[in-house]
Amino acid sequence: MPHPISQIDAGTLKAQLHDGGEIALLDAREEVPYDARHILLASCVPLGRLEAMIDALVPRRSARVVWCDDGEGLALRAANRMAALGYGEVSVLDGGIAAWDAAGYRLYSGVHVPSKAFAEVIEHEAGTPYITAKQLKEMMDSGTDMALFDSRSYEEYHVNSIPTAISVPGAELVYRFRDLVPSPDTQVVVNCGGRTRSIIGAQALISAGFPNKVVSLMNGTQGWHLAGYEIIEGATASVPEVTQAGREAAEAAAATIAEREGIKTIDAATLTQWQREAGDRTLYLFDVRMHDEYAAGHLAGVKHIPGGQLIQETDRHCGIWGARVVLVDNNGVRATMTASWLMQMGWEVYVFRMDQTGGDLEKGVYSPAVLGLGNSPLTSVSPSELDEKLSAGKAVVVDCAMSKQYYDGHIPGAQFILRTFLAEDISKLPKTDTLVFTSPDGALAQLAAADAAALSIPVAVLSGGTSAWAAAGLPLEQGPTSMVSEAFDIRLKAREQDVDMEAAMKEYLAWEIELVNQMATDDDQRFKVVGG
Repeated sequence: MPHPISQIDAGTLKAQLHDGGEIALLDAREEVPYDARHILLASCVPLGRLEAMIDALVPRRSARVVWCDDGEGLALRAANRMAALGYGEVSVLDGGIAAWDAAGYRLYSGVHVPSKAFAEVIEHEAGTPYITAKQLKEMMDSGTDMALFDSRSYEEYHVNSIPTAISVPGAELVYRFRDLVPSPDTQVVVNCGGRTRSIIGAQALISAGFPNKVVSLMNGTQGWHLAGYEIIEGATASVPEVTQAGREAAEAAAATIAEREGIKTIDAATLTQWQREAGDRTLYLFDVRMHDEYAAGHLAGVKHIPGGQLIQETDRHCGIWGARVVLVDNNGVRATMTASWLMQMGWEVYVFRMDQTGGDLEKGVYSPAVLGLGNSPLTSVSPSELDEKLSAGKAVVVDCAMSKQYYDGHIPGAQFILRTFLAEDISKLPKTDTLVFTSPDGALAQLAAADAAALSIPVAVLSGGTSAWAAAGLPLEQGPTSMVSEAFDIRLKAREQDVDMEAAMKEYLAWEIELVNQMATDDDQRFKVVGG
């Protein structure tokens, strides 16, 4: 039987966040209202996606967990659902974030605030040098010996980038630097979409001790756009394979940082012991290499998140404050550089080199566990069967994808519903014999269909989800064609918003820059900046 859900007041939560014990603070709202205002150390875990997120984010079932919302009642629903999944110490913030605010404690807007604020603090404390978009353009036009590295994920770089930029995702900068920049006279500029990864990337290269002049691009691609310069789409320039000389230079740089900052490497026996203790002390185990390297071979049970992305959105991957974090790669370089930043963010971090174990490696991509599947017997239909039902007018498709996934491609006529609001929005659907639920891989659809079945509604699930429909050669349509639920699930970037894009960019950048001042007076942030 699940444990009863207790209520705690804002003062108690404040004390728990500072008592040195492990704690997960989770916000049950969708990302858009979360973005408007939330508690600094809260991770966004929307009720409708809880089962798909919670195992990776809060792996220890006995961890102390506090849920919050803004008075919508979502936190209690989330807490009860989590307890039913086997979590034993779950409570709810009484009065939600309004009570936190009323107690005189600070709320924040934005997403991934600890990560973004950390970068601003780093720039302030380390004096990370930067140039403006105008200065970069002048360097390009004058033929300056320079290299421009985009430190975002390759996918983001491919969507929009600055001319001549090469994709070098964050943790790869030090690892691949000497091969990319053989001359010490080449000036290096690091950019991202805004500020965070530009600052962290540039400072990583500076801290590594390379002789080149390194700067960040102030305000990244947004600053470049606001200056009136060309943004290109579809760029493909990426990193080459690392040479032996390049690897040796990177290993030497990482070793220097590890010694200077006290970054610890653990052996296989220690890792095994900590894995055995994971029921009592939370352990996050991340492989921080690039996607293809992970897929080609990785340690069993290790999750994949490239190092730069882990720093950019730490709250999305590490939900339990006070946990152990072990970072894995093949030679320690990328793990060490990532560990350096996580330690300064306030995490307990260790490095593990894969070459320390002689065990077999697993192949394939990382897929987080989805809890609660199979709890209710559900009818499934194949793509061809669904196609026949739709042609006969005997079914309506309910798509539980995230809104951006729905926009990118959905079954023609599919109705978009956020699972969080299924009970409220299901009455708005067209009348039909059967509701057939789908999602990209079908997992979230199973959960939503079970919710609907509990309401005595005839349901089925599309076997394999929308990806199976597409793989069968059946058509997809794009755009917000049938939005039953409002798309509260994703906070859009400035360039994605249906507003004055330039004004949205300026507002975002001003928000980001102001974070350093907010951190100076916030006692909840856990930063321990080296030399700061």
